[in-house]
Amino acid sequence: MQFEDLYQTISPEAWEKAKQIKLLICDIDGVFSDGRIYLGNNGEELKAFNTKDGFGIKALIDSGIEVAVITGRHSQIVRQRMTSLNVTYIYQGQENKLVAYDELKTKLSLSDDEIAYIGDDGPDLPVMEQVGFAVAVNDAHPLVKHIAHYTTLMPGGFGAVRELTDLLMLSQNHLLTSKGSST
Repeated sequence: MQFEDLYQTISPEAWEKAKQIKLLICDIDGVFSDGRIYLGNNGEELKAFNTKDGFGIKALIDSGIEVAVITGRHSQIVRQRMTSLNVTYIYQGQENKLVAYDELKTKLSLSDDEIAYIGDDGPDLPVMEQVGFAVAVNDAHPLVKHIAHYTTLMPGGFGAVRELTDLLMLSQNHLLTSKGSST
């Protein structure tokens, strides 16, 4: 099965960029979630995560591609969710996401061309301008879509991350399976 059969047509340039990726970096709000933050009367914060995105992340890690998240907010929910998906690199409270990006690039000895980033809004732009494969979720801000090499068919929080993990795995001839059962 081809990627186009599952989602949408992708340019040959974007397909070639996807083949080179060894690290996927994701924003959280607006990418893993739909961007809404629910606040309870007692100050609790809630976010909804899509299990399809979770399965995609686990499968991507199982295929040998590293995954990291860089987000501007601090949230115990994010740490819990990403830890449950076996994401090793979790950067929260990052007003300047380039700092975390540069640290990851050095720590993993990667070049920009080997890194993909998926984002949705202004704080993501500096990293997206650096990486080899910049991806925007379907409902991203127009400026983010403008610089992206690929824009997902799916919106943030509703399978955009899964679409990207499928793209990366298919471009690198990996099966879309995960050893882990819980997403």
